[in-house]
Amino acid sequence: MIHIDKALELQQAVEKVRNEGKTIGLVPTMGALHEGHLSLIGRALQQNDTVVVSIFVNPIQFNNKEDLEKYPRTIEADLQLIEQYERDCVDRKAQALYVFTPTVAEMYPQPVTDTYHFGAIEEVMEGPQRPGHFSGVAVVVRRLFDLAQPHRAYFGQKDYQQIAVIRELLRQIKYDIDIVECPIVRADDGLALSSRNARLSAAARQAAPAIYDTLQQAVEMAEYEEVDDVKQWVMETLAAYHQMNPLPDGLCFEPEYFEIVDALTLQPIGQWADASNGAVGCIAVWLDGVRLIDMVRFDETLK
Repeated sequence: MIHIDKALELQQAVEKVRNEGKTIGLVPTMGALHEGHLSLIGRALQQNDTVVVSIFVNPIQFNNKEDLEKYPRTIEADLQLIEQYERDCVDRKAQALYVFTPTVAEMYPQPVTDTYHFGAIEEVMEGPQRPGHFSGVAVVVRRLFDLAQPHRAYFGQKDYQQIAVIRELLRQIKYDIDIVECPIVRADDGLALSSRNARLSAAARQAAPAIYDTLQQAVEMAEYEEVDDVKQWVMETLAAYHQMNPLPDGLCFEPEYFEIVDALTLQPIGQWADASNGAVGCIAVWLDGVRLIDMVRFDETLK
């Protein structure tokens, strides 16, 4: 593992790799790494000659100042985790792994004036809840693409809408980069791994798997219930969870949205037959002051 914190140094390193005709895989992260991140790194190590892992909490994608301030930052632990993971990883092609940890000033030496628009893709789910979020994501991802010059970039399915946005970004800027979509990694109790999980209290962490349990039941319901009925059931079930289960005073799920969309266009469907590309359910839920997201596919149920 080679630790780099300067943009110019990273550019020089990847330019040498490119000149040698070797492939580069990029794994963008905001740190507070967990097994989900490591699964992305492992796949990148298998498929490329060189891997770049970025750790950068991007301030311009946060429309909530408090969320930015509370976002976990564990850079030293992250570096140790990557170093140990690389040492233990035997099923790999890559001969070099760079970890890029820039400061905000290093990433954005000039004021950011770029803005991106993604049409219908960003007008659903996360878009209305987090104005400007996807433009901020696009700015930092393009900056990382320019610095790392990857052939492939790796993203987890938990941020399903973000992957669609990045694919559209590539179409707009005409970059030839393969987006590798990787499965969600879950804890043994089903909770999707997330850096934000560390902010949950012990009681909230114990309750949080109910999100995925509810989504799994929704998938089963798709065999005999209409789309709108499934959506309503998920929202009502989580909102009423604390009434049926013993939780500390004041602790409850606050579902923000649950939407069932076409897997490719991300547009909401009214009937199961409308999902010509398959159906995906995406959810955002507040619990203990922490915003959690998750997703499930309805493909198998609808076959």
